[in-house]
Amino acid sequence: MNEVLTYALLAFTSFFTLINPVGIMPVFMTMTNQLENKERKRTALRATLIAYCFLLFFAISGQSLFKFFGISIDSLRVVGGMIFFLVGFDMLQARLGSVKVTKDEIHEYAKDVAITPLAIPIICGPGSIANAIILMDNAGDDPMKIGGLVLAITGVLTITCLSLLSAGPIMKVIGDTGNKLMLRLMGLIVMVMAVEFFFAGIGPLIKRFIDV
Repeated sequence: MNEVLTYALLAFTSFFTLINPVGIMPVFMTMTNQLENKERKRTALRATLIAYCFLLFFAISGQSLFKFFGISIDSLRVVGGMIFFLVGFDMLQARLGSVKVTKDEIHEYAKDVAITPLAIPIICGPGSIANAIILMDNAGDDPMKIGGLVLAITGVLTITCLSLLSAGPIMKVIGDTGNKLMLRLMGLIVMVMAVEFFFAGIGPLIKRFIDV
């Protein structure tokens, strides 16, 4: 039971730091500043629901897709670790705009901004997709761990949705300094996770290469 709780906590923490609900609030406010409050809330709900469906899809079918294309999970761990490290480094530098959005892009996606770029790739990006596939592989056939992973994704996306719904008041309370401080802390956590993922994947690949 303790192993399942540890796994679920790892899943929740990793998704929370990668998706970074607090960090995407300024981006969300920028992209929806021309929308009315009702439409902004509808956009937040739709974006998180789409991101939730995509994460579950890749968690469930990601391994099958990789087997079809002949890609190993260990390779994904290595690449995922590098992606996490770069994302974490940007966060550590307090760079909020990991996905840069210009005014022209905001105007272009005004009618359907919930799908792209908000849901994909801002909420459901390469890092969180890789994380979902890797954690599902780590869960194996254990139904408790799989349930813990689904609950972790559900919990983080619920927090993300609530953060976007209350983005305006929260940004006023924590301010720019508080937001950057939290961003740096999460960036450090992501970089530590990146090292773990990288070496968890590179070890089996090196062993396989030596055996050949």
